[in-house]
Amino acid sequence: MIQIIAEAGVNHNGSLDRARQLIDVAARAGADAVKFQTFRAAAIVSRHARKAAYQERNTGTDESQLDMIRRLELSEADHNVLIAHARQAGIAFLSTPFDEHSVDMLVKDLGLNTLKIGSGEITNAPLLLRVAKSGCRIILSTGMSTLEDVEEALGVLAFGMTEPDSVPSSDAFKQAFATDAGCALLRERVALLHCTTDYPAAIGEVNLRALDTLRDAFGLPVGYSDHTRGTHISVAAVARGASIIEKHFTLDRNLPGPDHKASLEPAELASMVTEIRDVEQALGDGVKKPSVSERGNREVARKSLVAARDIAAGEILSPENLTCKRPGTGISPMLYWDWLGRTASRAYAADELIEPWA
Repeated sequence: MIQIIAEAGVNHNGSLDRARQLIDVAARAGADAVKFQTFRAAAIVSRHARKAAYQERNTGTDESQLDMIRRLELSEADHNVLIAHARQAGIAFLSTPFDEHSVDMLVKDLGLNTLKIGSGEITNAPLLLRVAKSGCRIILSTGMSTLEDVEEALGVLAFGMTEPDSVPSSDAFKQAFATDAGCALLRERVALLHCTTDYPAAIGEVNLRALDTLRDAFGLPVGYSDHTRGTHISVAAVARGASIIEKHFTLDRNLPGPDHKASLEPAELASMVTEIRDVEQALGDGVKKPSVSERGNREVARKSLVAARDIAAGEILSPENLTCKRPGTGISPMLYWDWLGRTASRAYAADELIEPWA
């Protein structure tokens, strides 16, 4: 089953009430999980860090990235409220940790068993190692990355899963990635998300064929984190084989904040979930065979050998007196040439089905 993650992210704008509303929207839309972001602003952004270009477009340049992030931080108490609310709404709660303290809080204190790692953290080896040692399932986003970047990140995860008490190093990561035990644990616990890290992402930069590249390269489940406008690229990713879809959503695209402009509104999120479920069902099992409904239509839609005109008993069947017409309840037209030259055993009226014994 395709896992649909409704990415609330920081679209709560620091409001616990808005965050609860986002959970309700995701649950009503039929998403499998609603995801937030967990961080301590001072631990992840220096006071000298500038905003990304998309953040400047969406929020202006009057404040630093640190000031912007501080306003979007959720406390541990906030997380407890939101987890309880998600449980009541019947939807799984996920989050993306951006620092090691947040990893420990989400896993040890709040009991999460799955963590989503954002694209910006794929080179953050200390964070990756802490996540790997947590024992959680991991969804790793790969925006801005090459295959080499992804392999190096998986090496850190494999090392943390197989050698949690050993001294970490680049060589140790490579060795862990090459072991059967490391590969087995990666297959058991890790999924990769293809992603284009821009908000909104340009259609021409999506590169959905990279889903196949990631799957072939690493043998892991592959999904898509969608930052494009609209829902059609997510739906296309499902048809391409994505097993996870992550999509940002908001209560109102006109709200202030860095991610609202690239997010779906509630009705659009619900529509996307319906479209994905339809495509998921339409994909089928891949066996080429008539469907149940088609079987009853074969007799109507296909043709049989029939008399093109009146045929006298003993007359030779020829292109002049033998043709193919509906219904398909008689002799298949695939045998047309086998019947040419045979002798009619009885008289046929025009349009009458030719009998198997002629």
